[in-house]
Order: sequence, then C-alpha cells, then structure tokens
Amino acid sequence: MTRFYDARGNIYAVVSPQALREAGIALPASAAECAASRQQWNEAAIALCCHWPEGQRPANSKPHRSDGLLIGPFQTSAPFDVLIVNTDGSLAERSGNGLTIFSQALTEQGLMPEEGAVLRVHHAKGEALETSVKPAEVEGVRGFWLDLGQPGFGPQAVSAQAVESIQFNNREVSQVLPLAQLDPDWIHSQFVRIGNPHCVTLLGDAAALPSNEQMRESPLNERLTAIAYAMPIGAGNPCPAGVNLQWAALASPQKILARVFERGEGPTASSGTSASAVACAAWRVGWVGAGEVQVIMPGGTAPVLLEVSEAELLRVRLFGTARLID
Repeated sequence: MTRFYDARGNIYAVVSPQALREAGIALPASAAECAASRQQWNEAAIALCCHWPEGQRPANSKPHRSDGLLIGPFQTSAPFDVLIVNTDGSLAERSGNGLTIFSQALTEQGLMPEEGAVLRVHHAKGEALETSVKPAEVEGVRGFWLDLGQPGFGPQAVSAQAVESIQFNNREVSQVLPLAQLDPDWIHSQFVRIGNPHCVTLLGDAAALPSNEQMRESPLNERLTAIAYAMPIGAGNPCPAGVNLQWAALASPQKILARVFERGEGPTASSGTSASAVACAAWRVGWVGAGEVQVIMPGGTAPVLLEVSEAELLRVRLFGTARLID
C-alpha cells in the first residue's frame, strides 16, 4: 500500500487516497477537502504509513520511518493534486524533494506525460500551490526539473516579526535574535519565500555549520524547534506560521555548503526547497551569480538554476532525482 522513496537522503512515504480509504481512514473526495479536514485524519494516516513496524526501528533512528507522507494522486491525468504531510501532522505548501519523489511515483505508475505536468499542492494556508515538473536527464542521471517560480525576499515575504536589519557583504539582511542567542556566528540571516518560508543564516566559516547530530540533541533541538515550528509545538518566533531554517557557507564559486532544520520535521539530510532558498540567499548577498548553483547537503548535492535579468532574480529551477527503496 505504502511505498518509500529516497531523494538525496530525504525519505517520503507515498500512498494513494484510495488505499487510505480502503484501510479505514475517511478521506474526503478531493485534495482541497482533505486539506481543510486534515485534523480528522492526519494522525491516523501518519501512524499507518510513517511509523516503524513493531520491533523494526533501528537504533538511533528518527521516530518515523520517513520525513513525511505524500498522498496522491487524486486524478488519473494531469494536473495532479497532492498533499504533503509532515510527521507532526501539518501540511507543507511545497517540498522540492517531495515533489521529485511524487513525480517519480507518477512515472512508475505510467501517469507522468513525457512533456511533464503541473503538480498542485493543497495545504492549510491558502490556495493550492502549483509547480511545473518536466522529466530530464542531467549528467546521465534521470530526474526532473521543478520550476519554483520567482522568490520573495525579506521579513515581509515570510511574515517575520521583531527582526532587525543588519549588513552582510554590503547587503541588507536580517538579525534573528533567537538564532544569534544560540551562536554568535548565526547573526546574519536572509529570509526567502519560494512557495514556503525559509530563513537562511549566512556564515563566514563552514566550521559554524551545525551538524544534524547536534541539531537532534537537547537543548539545541528544543530551541530550534521553538524558532522553526508554529504554535503550539513551537513558539512561532520570528514567524508565527513557522519557518524552515538553513545555514549556508560559501565553499567555492557557485558552490554552497548547507544544513537544514525543517519546520514540521527537524534536521534533514537534504531538502529541495531549502537548497533553492540557500541558492537564492547566496545570490542576494553576492556570493553566487546567475546560472547553476550547487548546494551541498549531507544527503547529496542539489543543482539549482537561477535565471537573472537586469539584477532581478526572475525564476528558480531545481533538479531532483529519486529512487524507490521499498
């Protein structure tokens, strides 16, 4: 019923709405209705699809078998509706790795057209968010280009509150006090919205990048959760609806090292939209130029294409690939 896919170390479970209904979970007919009624079914769906089977959880593993759950498709032809369910029960507006995995699942089901398709993510924060996906091959690897559109920058783009402006590399960025209090090197942050909200903390030294192991330990995990997660799990500070956190350091021209702490999930091996946000933030502060930017995360390297015209970042595209693991 449930299949698991890996995209650069980011693992999602994929299940059809019909399979959940057959398992006794009362999903409404449409993705929009499912999103509106998520509190009536999300815990049961996560328990069924994302929990480790009894006695099979490996030592030192995360509480859930996957980083999230993809429910769809709701149609047999494009455009395709999908729900991205975090393991805390919340719905994500967009996930680069999640949509890559969903595209791979559609391909294996014989549903993905050769010319690509539009994926519509339904969530709890407004209208469904569309992403155009096109099958492609990069350096001999089959995958998909995801068109993530034009990013927004600054506190207003993510509804951040109580942040101050500060200079970094002669560019205006933000100082997020809760992050700066955790580490004095975490003082320069760039907010980016690329369908979902991100806070990219820019570092002058890669040694200041936190490891995933550090971010899973107390008390750092609890303090990052308070920053990233919305209430009631977190404090929603500085963003009441929560924000994905990234840390970035310039490795070499057009290459960025990054770490990710996702709202709704915590530290992850990789994230497609986070990689895209990191590339956008790096462009914003003059670290990288237009064209391909490689974002290097523990789970792998994400190629991101930045299209720039007259000093404006017009479009961001992400290449992703996924494989079935179960």
